Amino acid sequence: MRHDSSSAESPLRPGHPGNGFKDYVERRRGSGGGPELLVTKTVNSAFYGTPDLARWFGSQGVRQFVVAGIQTNMCAETTARMGGNLGYEVLFALDATHTFDLEGPFGWRLEADELARATAVSLHGGGFASVVSTDGLVAAAGR
Repeated sequence: MRHDSSSAESPLRPGHPGNGFKDYVERRRGSGGGPELLVTKTVNSAFYGTPDLARWFGSQGVRQFVVAGIQTNMCAETTARMGGNLGYEVLFALDATHTFDLEGPFGWRLEADELARATAVSLHGGGFASVVSTDGLVAAAGR
């Protein structure tokens, strides 16, 4: 997934360094053991991107997927929630996500670790996703 922001101030807008993949990711693209898809999106959910993720998942027989990336409490959480609503088994690799401190209404401010914990509790408690660690994913894949 890649977020192509339409905001002029965003570092995630196309053509700017924040929009590209890190070198270590770019070097590995296309070298996986299965089919690969690049979805670009302008909103939080990967299910509202191009090409249509749910349609592609259906054509490939995908019923389970892992969520990782940034921001934990924005795009990652939204995609996990929608995936759960659509009936997928969603594995949310919490330690493979990242977020930033955030200011809210009424002068409230939450630190990144608080936001990450809130996301984990909401996804788990709401039944949207199984919140897992990368170590757990790697161990399960090796079985």
